Formats: sequence, C-alpha cells, structure tokens
Amino acid sequence: MTHSRDYDDELADLQLALIAQQKKAIAEGWRSLILFEGRDAAGKDGAIARLTEHASRRETRIIALSKPTDREKGDWYFQRYVHHLPGAGETVVFNRSWYNRGGVEPVMGFCTPVQHERFLRDAPAFEEMLIDSGMRMTKFWLDISQEVQAKRLDARRADPLRAFKISPLDAVAQEKWDDYTAARDTMLTRTHTAASPWVCVRADHKKAARLNILRWLLHAAGDKKLAKGVEKPDEAVIFPFERAAIEDGRLVR
Repeated sequence: MTHSRDYDDELADLQLALIAQQKKAIAEGWRSLILFEGRDAAGKDGAIARLTEHASRRETRIIALSKPTDREKGDWYFQRYVHHLPGAGETVVFNRSWYNRGGVEPVMGFCTPVQHERFLRDAPAFEEMLIDSGMRMTKFWLDISQEVQAKRLDARRADPLRAFKISPLDAVAQEKWDDYTAARDTMLTRTHTAASPWVCVRADHKKAARLNILRWLLHAAGDKKLAKGVEKPDEAVIFPFERAAIEDGRLVR
C-alpha cells in the first residue's frame, strides 16, 4: 500500500518531471498518443486526471467519444478517431478508444462477429502506420478484480457527485464478467505487437496504479535526464503484456 503523504510527495515530483518532458515534446514537435483501456471502474478517469492535471492546456487534449452517429456507423471504423490524432507538439489521451470494438462492442452485441474479427486484423496495421509516421504511442490496459469492481460500482451509485460516471454498461459489467475476460484475452493477444505493445496495470490499488503509470511514461520516453531520480516502475503493478500473464494470475480471471 502507498501511504498518503508518500503518494502526494511522489505524485508532485512525477508531475514536475512530466512538465519538463512536455516542454521538450512541444519544442521538438513530438506527436504523443496515449490510450487508456480497461474494465469498468478500473480507474481510467483518475489516472488520466493525475497525468494531465498540470499539463499544457493548449497542447493536451483528452478524448472520450460518445457512441457513433448513424453516419459514423457507415464510415471506415477508425475514421472518427483519426480526426482527434495529435499534431506536432501535442499530446492526446484517449479515455477509451478504437478498442471499444475489441471489448465492449462484441460483448454487448454492438458489432457483428465479422466486424470484430476485421477490427482485430486491422488494428495492428493501423497502429503501425501511425508509429511509422513518427507518432509516439502508448496503450495501457487497467485490470481489476471482480470484487473491487463491484465495490467501486456500488460507491458510484451511492454518490450523487459521481452521477456522470454512471453508465448503462455498469449494470451488466459484473453479469458479463467472464465474457469481458474472454474479449480482453483475445484483444490483448491479437493486438499486442512489437511496434505497439500493451502495457498492463494491476489497478486494484488506485494510487499505486497512478504512480506507476506516470513512472512508466517518464522512463519510456527514453530521456535519461528527464527520468533521473524517477523510481523504476514496479513490475508487480505494471508490465508489458505477454501471453503468460493470462494464465499466471497477473491478469485477473
């Protein structure tokens, strides 16, 4: 467990390092894309908030798209996401992304099996094109246990200040737990590539998850000067996906 004062102190240090990193990103024209995916109530909103809390408002965008319009349903699947990709010096954070078609849509029947299979085939090629163009891309999968998800969903319903965090999908998250698990396993296995790997986060403990996500981003940027003094990510909390993680308990069944 992370003690509150230790958490607050390290969070402030990490956010200062992220400011320095973003200054360099803006000066050098980095195009940075960060995807947050995970179970309902896995802590995506909180992690994104800590990541972007002190970021440049002009060069940082958080994208959380609503369900597609009738017109968008007839478009190339990735088309509405392309519109939001970062330009030079920008950081774009997707709070759920095109990976809706890897998890929510097939489980809830919002896409056909053919559309799901086409997505699993096309997503790695789409991402490879982005990366080949010079985009810096990170994909986080936040994983939590069924018991923790149940507690967090109950807390949402009991707190009127969290009204906008409640969605119709919450009602079936527990009921369809096994279906979501199977979809996760397929998605991670089929779309984890050397060019665009998944980074898995064990997020039952929100504070540890947040700190390790920020540590990961600072070390992954490859600038030793900016990462100096930043603790290495804890492998017990955050790690690159590998097939073995599905079977050995690192990813919750």
